[in-house]
Amino acid sequence: MLRIDCEKCTACGVCESSCAFAAITVPDDCAEVNDNCTLCGACVENCPEEALSIEVAEKRQQDNLDAFCGIMVFAECRHGLMAPVTYELLGIGRKLANQRQVPLSVVILGRNIGKYSDSLIAAGADTVVLVEHEGLAQFREDIFAKILARVIQEQKPEVVLAGATAIGRSVIPYVATLVGAGLTADCTRLEIRAEDGMLLQTRPAFGGNIMATIECPHTRPQMATVRPKVMAPAEPDPTRKGTVLQVEPLAEELRSAIKVLESVQSEEDQVNIQEVEALVSGGRGLASEKGFVLLRELASELNAAVAASRAAVDSGWIPYPHQVGQTGKTVSPKLYIACGISGAIQHAVGMQSAEVVVAINRDADAPIFNIATYGIVGDLYEVIPELVRQLREAKR
Repeated sequence: MLRIDCEKCTACGVCESSCAFAAITVPDDCAEVNDNCTLCGACVENCPEEALSIEVAEKRQQDNLDAFCGIMVFAECRHGLMAPVTYELLGIGRKLANQRQVPLSVVILGRNIGKYSDSLIAAGADTVVLVEHEGLAQFREDIFAKILARVIQEQKPEVVLAGATAIGRSVIPYVATLVGAGLTADCTRLEIRAEDGMLLQTRPAFGGNIMATIECPHTRPQMATVRPKVMAPAEPDPTRKGTVLQVEPLAEELRSAIKVLESVQSEEDQVNIQEVEALVSGGRGLASEKGFVLLRELASELNAAVAASRAAVDSGWIPYPHQVGQTGKTVSPKLYIACGISGAIQHAVGMQSAEVVVAINRDADAPIFNIATYGIVGDLYEVIPELVRQLREAKR
């Protein structure tokens, strides 16, 4: 935590000018810090009055690390359907479990969810922990967190994995707090260190400019959320055998501070750019919202969906469910057409696993061309209409 001593602070502004993340402002007579702070320490080093300091929490050391064994996956069921990221997690979970020679379990909460047990076992689970109750029909993070925490404390897995989805990002930090464990968010790679069995959790850091590998040596379980579409699901094996363990939620666990008045699935929620084979994506180079009319025309010819960079979403040209990148979704289509997208690493981490990348940009030095399979240097307002015309001619 960044501490500011207002008695020492002279509001000189050096900290504000030295912060690369716009995390410090000096509105009046004392500096203030916001949620952008990454605790990089630049402001502490540059403060002439030594008014800034970083407070480091005392490391928590568990004594019973050897009591934890196994890999556990949190299965996410939305609107009565199993989220695809669950099977991706079971794919990597199975690999980790095989390396550690430990069992793989999956915990699923909801109503009428027992029907998924066979598919979860076929996807690699040895045990399905089934928590079914009418009170779990709607997602409420405090209820889900309390039940998940109890299951973890009873089962004692050494690793817990969940999807870095809206639900996963909401409930898993809550669970980590309840069980007193460390948590690494938005992982793009997971490995087991052979010599000590430590989970190595890799994720983008500092705005995507570096890839950081994080470990939690002092607490268990080791918890991580994993970005959808970065792990490959295992080929299902219908002949696999497993066990189903039914767990009844406790009365106090079903008491919630949240009251769900109504659950509405908006049209935007229907946009799933992670499950299509082709994407036409637009960025700042479109110059205006009108550019997406052109992109939709090309997407229609390719039977593709429309995606966007953060710059286009922040400009209000297209809703957030279309966003690709570090703060959006990770996609891996067969074809990704980047139109007017520079190719900054924050965007690249979300689409670089596409099989074929076509880049259209006026700037021949744009970073997107470094990862593109094919590059077209030119004005997209000239290139795209020509592509549409040729596609239509080819279909005749």
